[in-house]
Amino acid sequence: MNPTTLRALRRIHLYLGMVFAPAILFFTATGLLQTFDLHESENDPPAWLRVAAMLHKKQDFPKPRPARAKPRPAPPSAAAPAAAGTPRLAPWPLKAFVGLMALGLIGSTLLGIAIALASRAHRRGALIGLGLGTLLPLALLFV
Repeated sequence: MNPTTLRALRRIHLYLGMVFAPAILFFTATGLLQTFDLHESENDPPAWLRVAAMLHKKQDFPKPRPARAKPRPAPPSAAAPAAAGTPRLAPWPLKAFVGLMALGLIGSTLLGIAIALASRAHRRGALIGLGLGTLLPLALLFV
């Protein structure tokens, strides 16, 4: 590729990255919390965690739950073998890998934001993209 095409591709990558960086951070962080089932803990999870999980899964705020007549069945024990046809829980090595992947993606995204903002030539466009990527999803949530 010629240098002009590469410069154009880098600029497109920079602006797309800045627009989508807030969503990448949000969905990675909330996905990480869901990987370890923190949004469905036995104890009542904090309200912010339930809201974040519902925004991640359904792109909506949680609705009040009706009172249940009977208690929820206990989740299957990780130590108990899965019955035929019953989905298995993710093994801890996979959960650990997904956790490390999420942390790597968060770190990489934050580094990308820092690098984009360090460039004086594109700082204004990077800030506009970052602002747009933050405000647009919030505005769409309340439409």
